[in-house]
Amino acid sequence: MQAIILAAGMGKRLKELTSNATKCMVEVNGVTMIERMLSQLEQLKLNRIVVVVGYEGEKLMKYIDTLKIHTPIVYVNNEIYYKTNNIYSLFMAKDYLVEDDTLLLESDLIFEDAVLKRLLDNPYPSLALVAKFESWMDGTVVTLDEEDNIKNFLGKKDFVFEDIPKYYKTVNIYKFSKSFSNSHYVPFLEAYSKALGNNEYYEQVLKVITLLDKPEIKAERLGHEAWYEIDDVQDLNIAESIFAKKEEKLDKFNQRFGGYWRYPEMLDFCYLVNPFYPNQKLMDEIKANFERLLGDYPSGMNVNSLLAAKYYGLHKEQVCVGNGAAELIKALMEHFKGKAGIIYPAFEEYPHRKKEEDIVPYFAQKSGFRYTADDLMKYYEGKEIETLVLVNPDNPSGNYIEKQDVLRLADWAREKKITLIIDESFVDFAQSEEPATLLEEEIIQNYPELIIVKSISKSFGVPGLRLGLLVSGQENLIENLKKDVAIWNINSFAEFFMQIFEKYKSNYEEAMKKFKQVRMDYVKRLEDVEKLEVFPSQANYVMCRLTGQITSRELAETLLDKYNILIKDLSTKTGFDGKSYIRLAVRRPEENQKLIHALKEELR
Repeated sequence: MQAIILAAGMGKRLKELTSNATKCMVEVNGVTMIERMLSQLEQLKLNRIVVVVGYEGEKLMKYIDTLKIHTPIVYVNNEIYYKTNNIYSLFMAKDYLVEDDTLLLESDLIFEDAVLKRLLDNPYPSLALVAKFESWMDGTVVTLDEEDNIKNFLGKKDFVFEDIPKYYKTVNIYKFSKSFSNSHYVPFLEAYSKALGNNEYYEQVLKVITLLDKPEIKAERLGHEAWYEIDDVQDLNIAESIFAKKEEKLDKFNQRFGGYWRYPEMLDFCYLVNPFYPNQKLMDEIKANFERLLGDYPSGMNVNSLLAAKYYGLHKEQVCVGNGAAELIKALMEHFKGKAGIIYPAFEEYPHRKKEEDIVPYFAQKSGFRYTADDLMKYYEGKEIETLVLVNPDNPSGNYIEKQDVLRLADWAREKKITLIIDESFVDFAQSEEPATLLEEEIIQNYPELIIVKSISKSFGVPGLRLGLLVSGQENLIENLKKDVAIWNINSFAEFFMQIFEKYKSNYEEAMKKFKQVRMDYVKRLEDVEKLEVFPSQANYVMCRLTGQITSRELAETLLDKYNILIKDLSTKTGFDGKSYIRLAVRRPEENQKLIHALKEELR
């Protein structure tokens, strides 16, 4: 068997990275794509490797010679690379194609070794490697029948978004038998090139072949094996996170702060949302209005404050709507210039908005970082603070102070002339007889100095909409904060969600009931994991301490690298002093079970 690598293209979309070198010489985590690919092919003990060069061909050949690849390498030069496409590059190598069984690869790919193994382990002589289509993919897709015969090759003109569940993306790695190349591919390649010219793609030839009664080529479907095609700098950035070394991968993922739809195989137990809401009908209503919402400006703050206030039975003058709670936290913390009481471990968005010398910290000392309203009042008695921030339930500990005790704390704060900021982003997840929220008109009226922050994204499961609320009886404060944010600080989709979500209130309540049952079962299962101390939580996450030899950092690295599961390592957060604590989101039962299985495997 031999390999043919198509490496003649200019890679214009990588811009300055390919200004004086071919695309396959671009580095991914310090190693060029061509070096990685040739090293992988070297392990297969092939008869030879044919490399079709073109743009910066001399430079590429000299570079390959420095890699000390022992497999014989021959070069084919596409001198008119600048006005042809890859069909011509493969046409130039057709004489080699008919001489041996062939692995055909494009040079802008990065993949794990198991990808090639899938092709080689399948005894069928001629195969196209395909993967389930995902949103990040571009290029040719195919449809398959039950026996993995390729029914259709579809280009961009034929792509129908409603049919995405049926689509598979060609990985641009093929296995051609010598017989298939002689009887099918090369004759059709010659005829196609003669009829339609050289500015086409070699997959067009396969498209014609699949129309035959016996095309002699099938598809091999990839499973969880990692691969990526690198066409531009965004592709390069994502590939570097997927193929990073174990000890670097976690940092690369954490630095993204989301956007994980680009990694459809990953289970995210780090970022926190409601796994059971929104319901399908609500989502269908948004979809039905998608085009109108995309083409229309959203309303200004006045209308959006009214929508949010209506849901909670408040007045619009008491409500400021934010592009996520984070926008409101920034504006709020910058508004208060004096010293702030911050409870550690903390949701770091609050202390990050204050100078270190303006923070009066309270470090929770009890097991599991538990504390009460009385603990806070006792500690801050006599301390000069202008504001006190309480996240309830706390993030990341899950500590929860009952509603009546929070109001006692509010009474104390009023007496001390301290502004009490309550972040109740997770309070809807709390197990309580009555609604745990403070977003009630009577409370707002009775405690005008109280400020309540709430993330809609987390409890309603719509983080992509970026919605948050800030509520207070201090109407002057609300008015000033509204001036601090842009007039169109939320988009039309977020506004429309607020417009319709009251219709689905009963669905939300059912989702919360289901969530609380799932959390209870999840905690019980976590408690069965060896060397894992589990702390009670009233939020949509559970904080745990590792009691064995493995550190929280090591566990987080292993889970991501080995199981494609992302968790939150808490050891670097202020208040944990490097101790091995982790935070695990609550997801759907089948997903929770995958995490628990991985934890048992690694901690036993």
